[in-house]
Amino acid sequence: MKSVYYHLLTQDTDIFFQILFTAPYIKQCREDDPDLAGCIMKAIDHLRPYLRDGIGDISLPKIEPFKIDSLSLALTTGPNGYKITLKDIDAYGASNFSISKIKLKNGNNPFEVRIKIPALSLQAKYTSTGVLIVIPANGNGAFNAELGDISALARGFISSFKQNGEEYFRLDKLDLDLDIKDVKMQVRKIFNNNRILVEATNLFLRTNGHEVLDVMMPQLRIKLVSIFTEIINKLLNNVPSRQFYIRSNNIN
Repeated sequence: MKSVYYHLLTQDTDIFFQILFTAPYIKQCREDDPDLAGCIMKAIDHLRPYLRDGIGDISLPKIEPFKIDSLSLALTTGPNGYKITLKDIDAYGASNFSISKIKLKNGNNPFEVRIKIPALSLQAKYTSTGVLIVIPANGNGAFNAELGDISALARGFISSFKQNGEEYFRLDKLDLDLDIKDVKMQVRKIFNNNRILVEATNLFLRTNGHEVLDVMMPQLRIKLVSIFTEIINKLLNNVPSRQFYIRSNNIN
């Protein structure tokens, strides 16, 4: 009987210290939780403000603004095709995301996370070359886009590994699908503020905003997957799995 009580006491003590020394940005979940997906959704929501401001303890940079190095777009074809390059892109609003649904990994099927972002504001340095309609459009300036009603579906696989006697999680693969309902784009301070060229460019962007976004999307997905994977693994590789996840063999 003593050994049973001792086992229960030591197991409860282990769980107590796991909770006590869990990082403040981590909300723990239990493996035997009948609504484990719901717990993980709450844990991600708990983490969200820390992602916004960054986590210095693990050198995780803030996601406001969310930074993308560059995107290059060929918007019309031909030797004088209209091409745009966006550099030093700052995206504001990413930390306002919410998780609408999580489907946990099942066998060989990946996990799925459905994400909503009300709005993103993009600011970037803009360079263009080629001919727009019939007007030479070589210039540079500032680019702004307002994207709204954004839905994303993330799918992926997570594994675990051992390091210095601790178990850690790792994101091995991530795929991302994006659906953006509202698009508004404009440029300013380009072509030496030539009014005709600025208005022609903004007319093109207003009229063809979704088409421009479609051209941007393949590059944007690749960049976002790379950045998200880096951010997620920066968190997972620096926090032992026991802080995220209390396994059932530590509960019984």
